[in-house]
Amino acid sequence: MTSRRTVVKSLALAPLLTNCAMPATTGPASTANYTLSGVPLRRVKVSEDRVIRTIAGLRPFRRTGFNVSAERRNDKVFVHNYGHGGGGITLSWGSSHLAMELATQTPHKECAVLGCGALGLTAARLMQDQGWKVNIYAKDLPPHTTSNVAGGQWSATSVFDTGMTSSAFMTQFEAAQRHSYRYFQNLVGPRYGVRWITNYQFLNGRGELTGNTLPEQYPYLYPQKQLLGPNEHPFPVDYAYHYDTMLVEPAVFLPALMQDFYGAGGTISKREFRNENELMNLQEPVVINSTGLGAMELFNDRDMLPIKGQLSFLLPQPEVNYIVIGNSGLYMFPRSDGVLLGGTYDRNIYDTIPDQGDMREIVNGHREFFDAMRDPWA
Repeated sequence: MTSRRTVVKSLALAPLLTNCAMPATTGPASTANYTLSGVPLRRVKVSEDRVIRTIAGLRPFRRTGFNVSAERRNDKVFVHNYGHGGGGITLSWGSSHLAMELATQTPHKECAVLGCGALGLTAARLMQDQGWKVNIYAKDLPPHTTSNVAGGQWSATSVFDTGMTSSAFMTQFEAAQRHSYRYFQNLVGPRYGVRWITNYQFLNGRGELTGNTLPEQYPYLYPQKQLLGPNEHPFPVDYAYHYDTMLVEPAVFLPALMQDFYGAGGTISKREFRNENELMNLQEPVVINSTGLGAMELFNDRDMLPIKGQLSFLLPQPEVNYIVIGNSGLYMFPRSDGVLLGGTYDRNIYDTIPDQGDMREIVNGHREFFDAMRDPWA
């Protein structure tokens, strides 16, 4: 099992560079200096003195995949909608759509939603759209939820352990992706902080994917998919995989959902539940459980575990408008609130205190990579 130290030390040692790494050069721009959509590929300015914050959060990971199911307990129906690992924002609308379908099979028209992150808010909004009265109960509200620590790239990564899922879950996973993909397209624009963006995922020397294979498994969710050779991109690697996704900015998306929820007559109560008895005392006949890691204790789900991820943000750089995904967990997302650099991936770690040594090694890994990138405008 890979530890945080293993990951970050591998980043510092040559995270993405190959034996054919290209030196940074200046000169006239060519088609290799643009995305397939014509966006210039500019170098990220990476240095420790440009870091504006470093944060860490806990992904609610479930080895067998997220739980969307319904169960009756006495006079209440619980609809579970949790355990999405690193794909919480990506799958939020789709998973909540599946949860909504289960809830609307009951004869009721009022529900409680537990949690106010991406899963809780999307579930609440979909139930309101079905004409239900919805009350949210949550320990934390944006900007203090786990969803606020997410990177926001639309791609359902780190959702389950390979070989641990059932065929029924994989059908559910594919349906959640499809629904979510369509819902997010309706929200593209500044109000919800959603935009289309080009991704570059780096391959090994044989031109093979070394990590996320979702673009190959679900090509209809990743437009403009193309393999680029050594002279077809400006990065210091041999091969790059080009495709487009959406980027969702949590600091914009979550408050916009809260505003929509309030506008549709919803109420939010700050409340922490300690046991099942407290849940059974809720007045609502249907309870949608979007508690994430909280489900470990509230619903005795021992398949859950936390995965700690650490991110550093550089000063915003508006001219950078592409995503980089490399080996060993290294990635860069350009957001309006700063250039996000990630990251770490530590299982069964419960603290959310950032590690400064990790921050320096991640920043150094990115700096080495981007200093070697060709940018004729630099």
